[in-house]
Amino acid sequence: MAQTKIKSGAITDANVTSTKIADDAVTAAKIAAGAVTSDSITSPIANAKLTGSGAITINGTSVALGGTISNVGEETFPNISSFLPTVITNAQTSIVLTGTNFVSIPHVEAISTTGAITPADSVTFTSATSVTAVFTLTTDGTYYLRIENPNGLAMRTATAGLTVSDNPAWITASGSLGTFAGASAVGTINLVCTDAVSFAVTTGAVTAGLTFTTGVGTATITGTQTAHTAATTDSFSVTATDAQGQTAVRAFTISYSFIIGQGGQFN
Repeated sequence: MAQTKIKSGAITDANVTSTKIADDAVTAAKIAAGAVTSDSITSPIANAKLTGSGAITINGTSVALGGTISNVGEETFPNISSFLPTVITNAQTSIVLTGTNFVSIPHVEAISTTGAITPADSVTFTSATSVTAVFTLTTDGTYYLRIENPNGLAMRTATAGLTVSDNPAWITASGSLGTFAGASAVGTINLVCTDAVSFAVTTGAVTAGLTFTTGVGTATITGTQTAHTAATTDSFSVTATDAQGQTAVRAFTISYSFIIGQGGQFN
């Protein structure tokens, strides 16, 4: 059957309205590509007009019709929440980083406040929340830590919380600090340790009558012992601590001698 064109003159009001077009009469083939745009739609499309199981997929995430989705396209960065230890020496040291979103195997580096970058000697992936990085940092100072996942997403600690510092270095040799007459003053015995800010006797004891005084770089022992009346040797150890809390321990002895007539009387 031949089709007959409808001319506007054949329509009494010169308009073709939706009521004059039968339901389903306009097919996709009759609509020019790009003719219907978002500007052409004056009211929301009802969920019932969308096919499927009551949901649509946005960036791989299924969203129920009428529902919402958040974090669309958001990238997941690693995050360092803490690490231990926070103070190390120049020797090779393992640092355990704790955080979230770690991916095997990340790249970890230390960044000095001067800008120097030192990659970790090795990195061990334990889990998405724990990574161990081994560093050898030969220059004293403070450092940021930076972690980068294989996909290139990375983060750096907000503060330079890693301190690299030498341990306190003892100058006074271990062992005997001398032999003194039991009834006489020892004078002033100096215990010298570079970078130390405090000292403490941590094993044994400085005998009664002697005074142990802590100081910066040097501790002193003064006085006259009152505990012994016969030749003896006291043993003790002293721990030096620096400003970063690092320690060094050294063992010492002090000996006392007595001559006949000291501490007693013979007839």
